[in-house]
Amino acid sequence: MPQQAFKTLYHYTYSLQYHLVVVTKYRKKCLTGAMLAELREICERHLQLKEGPLLEFNGEADHLHLLLELPPKVALSMAVNSLKTVTARLMRRDHAAYLKKFYWKPALWSRSYFVASCGGAPLAVIKQYVQQQSAPH
Repeated sequence: MPQQAFKTLYHYTYSLQYHLVVVTKYRKKCLTGAMLAELREICERHLQLKEGPLLEFNGEADHLHLLLELPPKVALSMAVNSLKTVTARLMRRDHAAYLKKFYWKPALWSRSYFVASCGGAPLAVIKQYVQQQSAPH
């Protein structure tokens, strides 16, 4: 089994990976293959600014899947909201005529999203490890 890679920054060591799913508003099937390629580049650039790599990216006509890593100093909800804002603004700017067929207001993403932490040991293993610590008497 490969050893898990940890990163260090200032006074902490971490390994924080997330699976993020972002859906289009009203689940409209408005994303094209070219748009997905652009979205991947935008997400990679934006996450580099947050000091976190985009580990994997894919999507369909109505949603995106991102596997990303963020340092603990970056609040996950703020990173997701800024990522959605930046991508929506750039997609609406560059594909306004096309997106107008789907949305009469300037919109792209639903307000909601799915995120799950991933990587590392399963929760049951960590729970058992914590339970087995020897508490002082």
